[in-house]
Amino acid sequence: MNNPNLKPSKTIDYELGFQQKLTGYSSLKISAFYREMRDQIQVTRIADAYPVPYLTWGNLDFGTVKGMTFAYDLRRMGNVRVRASYTLAFAYGTGSSATTALAVVNAGLPNLKTIGPLNWDQRHQIQLTFDYHYGKGKDYDGPIWFDKKVFEEAGANFVVIGGSGTPYSKHRDVTRAAGFTSGSTILDGSINGSRLPWQVRVDGRIDKYFNLEWGKEEKKRASLNVYLQLLNVLNSLNIVSVYGATGNSDDDGYLNDPGSQAGITSLNDEQAFRDLYSIKVNNPGNYSLPRRIRLGLLLNF
Repeated sequence: MNNPNLKPSKTIDYELGFQQKLTGYSSLKISAFYREMRDQIQVTRIADAYPVPYLTWGNLDFGTVKGMTFAYDLRRMGNVRVRASYTLAFAYGTGSSATTALAVVNAGLPNLKTIGPLNWDQRHQIQLTFDYHYGKGKDYDGPIWFDKKVFEEAGANFVVIGGSGTPYSKHRDVTRAAGFTSGSTILDGSINGSRLPWQVRVDGRIDKYFNLEWGKEEKKRASLNVYLQLLNVLNSLNIVSVYGATGNSDDDGYLNDPGSQAGITSLNDEQAFRDLYSIKVNNPGNYSLPRRIRLGLLLNF
C-alpha cells in the first residue's frame, strides 16, 4: 500500500484572544481558535488499475477544529488562588485516522467523503482549579503550635475536570464482543452520530516545603517538597467506551439478542456461560481509572 506520491500533511492554526482585567487580582480572557488540517493520509482504492484494483494511501482527508475559551484567573489573594475555564469546541472532518475508510473501500464502494464529528470531538470542557497555600516568613498567617509555624509553605490544591462525551458509531446488529470473532456491522445512524455520557474527575494534592541547609564553611541550601497526591478523589466511574449495539459499557447485547438464544441454550451449562460472558464483556478498559494515591518527594537544589 505504499504511495511515493504522498505529500506531507498540513496544519494551519489561528488564534485570537482578548483579556480584560476585572480587579487588581482577577482577569477574564476570551480567546477563539481555528485549526485547519489538510492533505491528511487516508486509505483509498484505485478502481481502474490494471490488472486488478488495489489499495494505497492518498492525501484525501481534511478537517477543522474551532471553538472559544473563557478563562477566569483570580491571582493569589492571601492564601487563595482560583482559575476556571470553559471551552466550546467543534472538531469535524472526513476521517479520524488513516484507516477510517478501510471498510468502505474493501466493500468495493467509491472513495466517499462525508464530513462528520472526529473521534476527539468534545463539545464542552470545564476545568476549575482551587489552590490554598500558606506563605512563609512574615507572610505566614496560619496557626502556630508550640512556637512553630507548622503549616508554613504548606497547602492543598484541587482540580475539577469535566467534559461532555466524545462520539461513537452506533450499529444495529449485535456482535459478540467478549473474545469472539465479530462480523461486519450495520450503522444505526451516521458515523460518530452518538455520544458517550459526561465525564467528571476531581484530583487533589497536599504538600509542604522544607528548607534544608548543610555544610559548615560554605552553606548549601535545598528545598524538599513532600506531597500526597490523590487522583480521582471521588472514585468516579466515568465511562470512556461503550458497545455500539447497546450504548452500554457492560453489555454488548449478545445474551439478550433473540438470534443468539438457540446457540446459548444448546450449551452444556447455559447459566455458567451467561455468568462468565457477563464478566468478560464488562471490560475494565471501558471505564476511567479508579482512585489512586501517590506519596512523593521532590528535591530542588
